Amino acid sequence: MPELLQILEPGESQKQEREDGRPLAVGIDLGTTNSVVAVSSGGAPRVLRGDDGNGLVPSVVAYAPDGSALVGELARQLLLERPEAVVSSVKRLMGRGVADVKSLEGTLPFEVEEDSATGGMVRLRVAGRTLSPVEISADILRSMKDRAEQQLGRAVDKAVVTVPAYFDDAARTATKDAARLAGLEVLRLVNEPTAAALAYGLDQQAEGLYAIYDLGGGTFDISLLRMEKGVFQVRATGGDSALGGDDFDHAVAQHFLGQRAAARGRTALSVAEVKAALMMARVAKECLSSQADGDWMLEVGGTMTRVDLDRATFERLIDPYVARTIAICQGVLDDAGVLPEDVKGVVLVGGSTRVPLVRRRVQEFFGRPPLANINPDEVVAVGASLQAEALTAGSDTLLLDVTPLSLGLETMGGLVERIIERNTPIPVAKAQEFTTFQDGQSAMAIHVLQGEREMADQCRSLARFELHGIPPMTAGAARIRVTFAVDADGLLTVGARETTTGVEQQVAVKPSYGLDEDEMSRMLYESMRHAKEDMALRVLTEARVEATRNCNAVAGALQADGELLDAAERAAIEQAVAAVQAAVAGSDRDAIAAAVEELERVTRPFAERRMDRGIRAALRGVSVESLDRQGDKPASEE
Repeated sequence: MPELLQILEPGESQKQEREDGRPLAVGIDLGTTNSVVAVSSGGAPRVLRGDDGNGLVPSVVAYAPDGSALVGELARQLLLERPEAVVSSVKRLMGRGVADVKSLEGTLPFEVEEDSATGGMVRLRVAGRTLSPVEISADILRSMKDRAEQQLGRAVDKAVVTVPAYFDDAARTATKDAARLAGLEVLRLVNEPTAAALAYGLDQQAEGLYAIYDLGGGTFDISLLRMEKGVFQVRATGGDSALGGDDFDHAVAQHFLGQRAAARGRTALSVAEVKAALMMARVAKECLSSQADGDWMLEVGGTMTRVDLDRATFERLIDPYVARTIAICQGVLDDAGVLPEDVKGVVLVGGSTRVPLVRRRVQEFFGRPPLANINPDEVVAVGASLQAEALTAGSDTLLLDVTPLSLGLETMGGLVERIIERNTPIPVAKAQEFTTFQDGQSAMAIHVLQGEREMADQCRSLARFELHGIPPMTAGAARIRVTFAVDADGLLTVGARETTTGVEQQVAVKPSYGLDEDEMSRMLYESMRHAKEDMALRVLTEARVEATRNCNAVAGALQADGELLDAAERAAIEQAVAAVQAAVAGSDRDAIAAAVEELERVTRPFAERRMDRGIRAALRGVSVESLDRQGDKPASEE
């Protein structure tokens, strides 16, 4: 099966994208663990990579005391040093309340604002600020926008953004708000499994029934799609918006903390220690995908504890979560009325599908090896970029998505009347007539709900509004037509109309966990007003972090190999380190860069001596003759 991504000469794609005159839109996979941005030109998508060649940007944000935000690898490196200023896995909070967040040893990995725990969107305390998940996600999306603009050499203000198929209306609205706050117009929200199918289907011209198994850091989705002649129709979808690789991390962290408690006794954990335990668990999880066992050092309460884990124990810890994904797969196949053997192929999406147990269980259930030709971490962004190009340049591809959850309203007795059933293709509009319950009733309360349960209090409340002006009639005589309309992004508008008088009321559903227009306006105004100084602060913060890392590296080298220096050389290096630290304490980025450059110049001879020592140590006991013999091997033996 040929590779999807096309290798281009440097600047080739950029030139075309600058000169063809079309609006430029990118595809963004806003992930729980990592985020990716890609662009497509002429049907050839490519992931936009950083200077290190990596397309993945950790979905981690660090906030400095001055208010600037660092996103990505630098932010992740600060997680252990300044955990109170760093936020990760914020996607799990999009459109959600504090009750939806899992705790570890009774402590949440977030500092929650107290008054947000009683209702509405959860808000977090980070580095002395109170921030919503929308604002934090906007900082991640803004970094994706910046990467695209740097790589493409032009402004980027349009995007297709992917969301889990099982994101409800509140989470979708929150995602769109975050993009708007980041300065991006969302051309469309596309379900992540659908984007993955788009990447595979357009490249391979695949036909038939395919399952998209998407297990990311915070969410699980399974979608069943039929692909025929450029038409992608989602037959059924299911999932859990609170099930993913983060749960694997929690299970491993609990295991590690159990080992620590057995050795040192159980103590209460701080938020910082919870973050440290989860970070170590994530490292162990990734290592055990390629090795049989390992041990790691866990620091809690200022003390280090050696913890160990083998793959068999790891698989036992995570097996209940993997089993839940398979049970959801079975439910989706039942909804579509098909058997596992009817599925032509299974596409793996999401970094958590790298776990060997996940791949084995998927293969056992569907009876065939899953497809993983495209990097599962990047395939969603690739599909999103193809859809972005299609929306800006025209395309023969038709993308038919579905509603992940049923939509309806509350009727008398607290019952739910479903208007749009789940797995209905979108965009869609459906209407149903209702009537009054009491004589002379002149108004009707409309309570919009989302979910599959039968009682209103068991479903998610999306909105409430009232229809006034109903003419007084006997109970049951009035006719109120309620219309539900879901657009291509999966966002809902509800209208109610009394048929005899024509009086009507309409509401674009803004879930209780979204941001109201006043909040959004304030945030947009502040972001525009402070754009220049925010960028300057960000650049300064990046320089400070990089300079501090250089100083720490030099300190470690001095401790390990300081005897390679004489007193004068060591004093010169220590003086250069002090100059960098003084520059970091200031606010002049150029001064920091100059101090770092001087430190690199002063330490270059020291680095060369350390390298010589390392080479000598590696060659100790190896004869010249043996090296000659090894160099004389024929090519077939290499």
